[in-house]
Amino acid sequence: MTGFFHETAFYGSDDDFLAHAVPFLEDGLRAGESLVVACSEWNNGLLRGALGETAVLYRSGEEQYSRPSDSIANFRALFREHTEDGARQMRVLGDVPHPGVGACWDWWARYEAAVNQAYAEFPVWGLCPYDTRTTPAEVLADVVRTHPNVATAPGTHEVNPGYREGLAASPQVPDVLERGVPVIELVDPTAGAVREAVGAAIGGMSLSEDDAHDVVYAASEVVTNGLTHGVAPVRFRLWADGARVLVAVSDRGHGPSDPLAGLVPTTETLSAGLGLWILHRTCDYVSMGREVDGFTVRVSVGGQT
Repeated sequence: MTGFFHETAFYGSDDDFLAHAVPFLEDGLRAGESLVVACSEWNNGLLRGALGETAVLYRSGEEQYSRPSDSIANFRALFREHTEDGARQMRVLGDVPHPGVGACWDWWARYEAAVNQAYAEFPVWGLCPYDTRTTPAEVLADVVRTHPNVATAPGTHEVNPGYREGLAASPQVPDVLERGVPVIELVDPTAGAVREAVGAAIGGMSLSEDDAHDVVYAASEVVTNGLTHGVAPVRFRLWADGARVLVAVSDRGHGPSDPLAGLVPTTETLSAGLGLWILHRTCDYVSMGREVDGFTVRVSVGGQT
């Protein structure tokens, strides 16, 4: 196998999970391949119990999948290290976060689409199992759309007829803060005006110094990106609840069609590509997507969404 083989499997019980995961890992062990497991604490425990003390590198799924951009950077570094050490094939089994386990989905849907390109240079077989007991139906639909291969039953590995290149299909979900009146609402503002308005608005909030810096930077960067690459008018809004800030920037354009946008650093769009990536590495949540009236970027800082 050459390049990245991206596969999903669906299970509805612990036994089903093990039926998919154990043969996948045991086949790799017999072939002398490098194996990485980054699952929930529960699933990691199930696999340790089934496999015993074997040459599997276990990582905490919560840590490995803290943010999509971090996850891509960490996996790429791991894959590069193993291939430079002579590994000819690797296998990764991972629990990608979703709303059924308390995670926002938008950027993880983009992650599942992006890794088809982001890991393409490495000889890696990645299996992403999803628990049908907890995974929402719209997430399962995105999973089908973003995985070129599917294990319809344990031991089967088939080309997925539902796979589609490009972005996942599910719409953005508005933040709960958007139910209130924005603290700031501006149309076609300059980046400087946004920085000044945001700095004044969050001055009395209980944000850390780092979070306050991230809010101002995010607001300026997303507005600059909209003014540079979007279609006017560019609408800037900010909501706050004392401990968390939400920034939303909308324009009439279509936004980027590349799943990698924001999840990996790029020089193709100069500062814009790098700025979006920095947002994804520092902010608590970044949502990007098309809506009825255009394209919106939402950035949350200061707590969980």
